[in-house]
Amino acid sequence: MKLANILFFIFFLILGNVSAQEKVHDTFKDTRVINTHSVETLKKGHMDIRIGHRFGDFAGSAGGWRTFYGLENAADISIGAEYGLSDALMVGLHRAKGAGPLRQNIVGLAKYRIMQQTINKNGFSLSILGMASISTMPKSLEPGVPHFFEKFAHRVYYNVSFLFSKKFSNRFSLQAHGGWTYRNLVPSTDVNDLVSAGLAFRLQLTKVMGLIFDSNFGFNAVRPPETDYFPAIGVGLEWDTGGGHVFQLNMTNARGIFETDYIPNNLSNWGEGEYRLGFTIARQFKI
Repeated sequence: MKLANILFFIFFLILGNVSAQEKVHDTFKDTRVINTHSVETLKKGHMDIRIGHRFGDFAGSAGGWRTFYGLENAADISIGAEYGLSDALMVGLHRAKGAGPLRQNIVGLAKYRIMQQTINKNGFSLSILGMASISTMPKSLEPGVPHFFEKFAHRVYYNVSFLFSKKFSNRFSLQAHGGWTYRNLVPSTDVNDLVSAGLAFRLQLTKVMGLIFDSNFGFNAVRPPETDYFPAIGVGLEWDTGGGHVFQLNMTNARGIFETDYIPNNLSNWGEGEYRLGFTIARQFKI
């Protein structure tokens, strides 16, 4: 009887290991691609300290040599921390300079992995992201400007995104994502609700370096007719230096770092040189 119990235990131990091996890991190397989040979540008990930076325009009328190709300016800066409550659920809190009409933002987020790709069963991974951005700008005394803040709710933007990804091989991963962004206060010619969607991929170039790309397109027809809004498109290189340290160097036309900022406010056009260098430093450690 004791031998039977031991064999029974070993059987389920092996079965559990096989099931664990069926899961597909590291679809992306980081919880972000460039502008958009990736499907990845932090492991339980892991903290990720993140610093992000977007410089000024690289070219065009506001770039070039006179601003040292944008390096003398900062479109957006963020610093924050994220933590894995479980292998499937992570939360984060950041402070961002902001690049839209609302600045000095506190950004809180939560991401939950609903489904993880497996070798023999699920053909893709699915995560849902929820985010809220609160402006801490001083209240303006001039009515009619975005930061007049007649109500506290006028300081807040929201975003919900669904992230679908598939790792096709050890070298290539593809992601499709769609989202909804809501702003409590907008001009009378604009809309509160914004729908967006896009694609992202990662291509492993060497053992430690990958080529990354992402895009976000808005699908709302009713926006201010006198204003041109552009899709946020980014391309970059990503280095996994080991020990939980990921460094990313990118080029994007998005000025803001977070979805609540660049999705409703992207006025920069790649075709007119309004793209910028940026970098992200991410350092994970277990606590």
